[in-house]
Amino acid sequence: MGNRGPTLEDVAREAGVSRATVSRVVNGVRNVAPDIQRSVREAIARIGYTPNQAARSLVTRRTGTVALVLSATGRSFTARVFSDPFFGRVVDGVLPVLRRRAIQPVLLVAESEQARAQLVEYLRQGGADGALVVPLDENDPLPSMLVAAGLPTVLFGRPRDGEPCRYVDLDNAAGARLAAEHLWATGRRRPATIAAPVTAPTAGDRLDGFREALAAHGVTSVPVARGRFTVESGRRAMARLLRDHPGIDAVFAANDLMAQGACQYLSEQGVSVPGTVAVVGFDDSVAARKARPQLTTVRQPVERMAAAMATLLVEQLDGGPPEPAAKVFEPLLVVREST
Repeated sequence: MGNRGPTLEDVAREAGVSRATVSRVVNGVRNVAPDIQRSVREAIARIGYTPNQAARSLVTRRTGTVALVLSATGRSFTARVFSDPFFGRVVDGVLPVLRRRAIQPVLLVAESEQARAQLVEYLRQGGADGALVVPLDENDPLPSMLVAAGLPTVLFGRPRDGEPCRYVDLDNAAGARLAAEHLWATGRRRPATIAAPVTAPTAGDRLDGFREALAAHGVTSVPVARGRFTVESGRRAMARLLRDHPGIDAVFAANDLMAQGACQYLSEQGVSVPGTVAVVGFDDSVAARKARPQLTTVRQPVERMAAAMATLLVEQLDGGPPEPAAKVFEPLLVVREST
């Protein structure tokens, strides 16, 4: 092959198929037998062939990129993105799925009305083939804008108002019920909760699930303080709960960072965890393992959910069924030192 890069012809010879077959596999055409696709992809890997993206785009009318969109309306948006391990886990889940299809993600941020309008126009003009959207606010208008524009879109979280959009989600209410039942089983009878901001998509389900499980045990009033998904907001919320409800013996926080903050404040005040107050978080992120004591938490399989989100988008781009598809994951309680 000299100094030139490997060509389609080189791949065809290596795989023992025709050039046209290699072209169909490279361009994602679906009418190729799975065993032949596998042989072609193995040949591509062996000889190091890289498709010419410009030529490929002319054939497929696709850019080979998808937008990974972080969208919110609050002013603390940037600070949360770079402090919360959740977003890194989303990227970790998306990348392997896209790489297998030689698709590159383009990170886009939509934090204002102008940014959302520009993003929709960018996608309409063919800047990327579709969008993987992580909305941070329940009333974020971006998903509706993308659906109305007819753009291939998959959401992390349920779409609001039943919009016809593909999505992945967690049964958040079930996760909160797991936390409540665990605290009750360990003898805690005066629980409180550090809830998410009212605008967060998961806020209602996690708070309602916790309350409903406790109501079944006769607990009709649960003290609530709201945080903002950060360690510092968890500390402040814990301070309010101790001040206003000094008899509480357990706290369920709507994410691990707030639970970590709660543990820090309790330790500073000389309150034993879990001796006096048990603490449960949500997500099972790196923060749960770094906390002292290590957090009991509700596991949200973010990487698997993000991979499913990318798979749903790729299937849509490949001409999958027109009706919206969804995948809802089940939570799991992980018991550690904080309870």
